Amino acid sequence: MNAARYTALALVASTLTTPRAIAQPLALDAPSRPIRIVVAFTPGGQPDITARLIGTKLTERLKQQVVVDNRPGGGGLVGTKIVADATPDGHTLLSVSASHVISPAIRAKLPYDTLKDFSGVSLTASACYVLVVPTTSPARSAQELIALAKAKPGQLAFGSAGAGSGTHFAAELFKQQTGIDTLHVPYKGIPEAMTDTLTGRIQYFLAPLAASASLVREGKLRALGVTSVKRVDVLPDVPTIAESTLPGFRWDSWAAILAPAKTPRTVIDRLNTEIVRALNEPDLQQRFRALGTEPIPSTPAQADKFIAEQHATVMALARKADIKAQ
Repeated sequence: MNAARYTALALVASTLTTPRAIAQPLALDAPSRPIRIVVAFTPGGQPDITARLIGTKLTERLKQQVVVDNRPGGGGLVGTKIVADATPDGHTLLSVSASHVISPAIRAKLPYDTLKDFSGVSLTASACYVLVVPTTSPARSAQELIALAKAKPGQLAFGSAGAGSGTHFAAELFKQQTGIDTLHVPYKGIPEAMTDTLTGRIQYFLAPLAASASLVREGKLRALGVTSVKRVDVLPDVPTIAESTLPGFRWDSWAAILAPAKTPRTVIDRLNTEIVRALNEPDLQQRFRALGTEPIPSTPAQADKFIAEQHATVMALARKADIKAQ
């Protein structure tokens, strides 16, 4: 097919709005119409911010507009279902976070299959959590907090941004691996849990780095450890929990870009190439790190493997702690 005829057909396809319109797969040289990245939550969260930063770069590289489409509802189920049902042609993608694997762990039934209905394009970002305590706490290390909890079983309380949230699972992983008996206090969100940590109403909180780093630097909270595999630049003096207490301990708040299952491999590979290039650009890396987030480009296979592993870990945690959606 010559270039002129291909362009004409692409223009015709882009103007069709009926259900019978035939979608053109993402071409190897350029997409035939705007690309939509669906975010199943309101603006401002990690999957939204990463999608917008990456989308700007893709717009420049692919010479086609990349639009972030926020579709909140049902705890992320509405937007995710939209992409599961979308034509697998590379023009509709999904930006996800850890909630993507948490949903099947805490809900009895989903309108899609978390693993089978999506193909990984690339991991995009990772941010750790920080184990923080009030400045009045006698614990000055993760080991001391564990010892305090074991000396007072059932008396120390930890906060979360709600039952089944990433902060809840981070704390449950810490609880299960240390063998401590502590009480879970769910809040409506991170700000509420942070407030009660500051005032000492709860004894510890595994808080997102972005929400806690400034409070730690200002001396308003004490950081005992970070959940990443290595120390973070914004809190260089805070050890990882793995190095100080629990070898191998890790819990990340992560993000990834997915496509509908059955998207052609050539399309997945083209999108991956451009996303990885974007994530490796110094200016984008600087913007990510300013937000307390580390860019983590990957291959499609690595993304699929990581999500499958996270799915298994979260399912096991939910079963053991009997975590269900509220």
